[in-house]
Amino acid sequence: MIIIGERINGMFQDIAKAIREKDGSVVQEWAKKQEQNGARYLDVNVGPGSTEPVETMKWLVEETQKASDLPLCLDSTNYDAIEAGLKICKQPAMINSVPAEAAKMERVFTLACEHGSEVICLAMSEEGIPKDSESRVALAMELVATADGYGVPIDNLYIDPLVLPCNVAQDHGPEVLETLRQVKLISDPPPKTVVGLSNASQGTKDRELVNRIFAVMAMANGLDAAIADACDDELMAAVATARILLNIDIYCDSYVDVFKQA
Repeated sequence: MIIIGERINGMFQDIAKAIREKDGSVVQEWAKKQEQNGARYLDVNVGPGSTEPVETMKWLVEETQKASDLPLCLDSTNYDAIEAGLKICKQPAMINSVPAEAAKMERVFTLACEHGSEVICLAMSEEGIPKDSESRVALAMELVATADGYGVPIDNLYIDPLVLPCNVAQDHGPEVLETLRQVKLISDPPPKTVVGLSNASQGTKDRELVNRIFAVMAMANGLDAAIADACDDELMAAVATARILLNIDIYCDSYVDVFKQA
């Protein structure tokens, strides 16, 4: 499973402060730490409090790229900010994200074609997030078909079935796992899958434990990537172990270190 480091996000107090004070050292430190611990993409999110999301996204991208050569996942509901970030990325980035809404799909898939970007596609529409897996899969099919119409390669698509906090939406968990299984059947080759892992534990007492367990369960159901805390050593060890048990990686006694460095 690919880990997309979640930590360069304006929702975190230290990043929000760094944005206000234009202190690039904080952003660069998190970029380095996440890469060193096994992240393979870095999520970059200006957060909800930014009054200038376009300029803030450009600044975050610039500061992150000073410390890491990893590809970036540009995370925003403001597509002007994403476009500004795409223009200065040193290598093709990931767009996070687009729901199954016609106008938004047109904007994002056009950008993806122009910049060779990967795209995280959300299994939701104007009506919100469906509860059952069948509706999630139907939206995934719509997203894949629309992306194909714009010429976005299916290898560049990640379907996010949208994990909700288990303390308020516990019944969604099995539906998300079933969606991960079914998405692999909608096309040949199938799209990849991704989740925002920390969403599963939002508001719970033992967040790290919930994240680790759900990550392994999701991997067993076909999960390809997760936006997650790359600096949680036990999470990274759990993911590395799951890859061994699922016969994705070859076992060696130092397989956790190999996973982080691969």
